[in-house]
Amino acid sequence: MNRKYYSIRTGKNPDGSRLDLPRFVTFFKAFYLEFLKNDYFYENSGDVPGKLGSDIEAQMLLDIRKPDLWPIEEKCNNYSEDDLFDVIEFLYDRVSEPIHRYDEWSNHGDSYDTFDRETGKQEFRDRINQLLCDYREGYELSEKGEILESPEQGFEELVLENLPPYDPENVEQRVESASLKFRRSRSSLDEKYDAIRDLFAVLEFLRDQIKEVKLNHAERALFEIANTYGIRHHNEKQMQDYDKAIWYNWMFYYSLATIHACLKLIKKAKNQSP
Repeated sequence: MNRKYYSIRTGKNPDGSRLDLPRFVTFFKAFYLEFLKNDYFYENSGDVPGKLGSDIEAQMLLDIRKPDLWPIEEKCNNYSEDDLFDVIEFLYDRVSEPIHRYDEWSNHGDSYDTFDRETGKQEFRDRINQLLCDYREGYELSEKGEILESPEQGFEELVLENLPPYDPENVEQRVESASLKFRRSRSSLDEKYDAIRDLFAVLEFLRDQIKEVKLNHAERALFEIANTYGIRHHNEKQMQDYDKAIWYNWMFYYSLATIHACLKLIKKAKNQSP
């Protein structure tokens, strides 16, 4: 539970604002050392070389393609934001809960022979997200192990809500891909633009069904926005001189909410038809 206590909740604590990079690194280091102490990386880097082998620094260099990241507890104070996010994703791919087993014939004392990866990953994700949500604009580690921008306040349920089943290849998978593209850490305006276009492409795919549930006025208004702001087509008649960082966010949530609403109305109409 990431509960905000009184002075932070009321804005009276000067240190209760969003975390900057140095403070985030301080908390991350304590978080990492706790998981390390509890052997959540033992399967990959315990006393006996695990899946990562004996040279973890080389493995990090191979996977992340950056030097000077290992050992984490010594190097993290010099991490950039990108370094830190890379290491968090790297650790998430390799965390597992150790299942204790005492080997009386071993000189190592406690040892482990089985590991629960799903539980370990869930615990890691729950804990790191308590830090990420307070870092700068807010981030989160997804189940797939990607650091994403947190949804804007008030839109969390919309982003997390599953779409009504309709057409996995042409609707659900495309919406999920567009949402990830839009919310990935450091997504450029061009990538956000592409994500919005992908959502409007889904609406184009649903257009005939939208007409059948008698959303004619809404349909016209929806595609007028896409045409006016250069989402569907590109020509000299369309507006380009607007604050894209602000309006792209609005268009993303607007089109995502519209897809949810249209699919619910299409499903409702089908259930009511003879």
